[in-house]
Amino acid sequence: MNRFTMTLAAAAASTMALASAAFAGDQYVDETGFAVSGYDVVAYFDLDAKPVGQTQTPGVPGNSNITAEYNGATFAFSTEENRDKFVADPARYAPQYDGHCAYGVAQGGKVPANPNLWRIVDDKLYLNITDVVVGFWEEDIPGNIDKSETNWVSIEPEAASSSTIPKFTSEAPKS
Repeated sequence: MNRFTMTLAAAAASTMALASAAFAGDQYVDETGFAVSGYDVVAYFDLDAKPVGQTQTPGVPGNSNITAEYNGATFAFSTEENRDKFVADPARYAPQYDGHCAYGVAQGGKVPANPNLWRIVDDKLYLNITDVVVGFWEEDIPGNIDKSETNWVSIEPEAASSSTIPKFTSEAPKS
């Protein structure tokens, strides 16, 4: 590959990266300073998921010394292996709707999400804000995802929620 072709390829890759970053909205970050309250987003994919209507297994807190940057936020991980998986494919592991409540997005807004109120659907991580909201979300998960996807296009550019997660005491990532 000659120098011109390599420069053109590098410029195209840089432009694509900037376009992807510009398309991504602000990640929800709470008082911990971490995305998903410092919980390990890769670990959700290894947890035993409970059936609809049952409380999920709690998320796994990350370690403040094992981190990666994505979508303008710092994500914490419980292991270096999980961090490496995330770095290799962050879009696969990052929560939908920039870490905002999936049902909130279905209703047309950006509200925070509790990292212990999660569900993986079609290999995507969705978070919700409260137990009551989880009930509404689970009444029609496919319908709520459709509404969220439709609404997300118009609300995605808005600033991230700055609200605190109700009834949630964040475990700061472990050191």
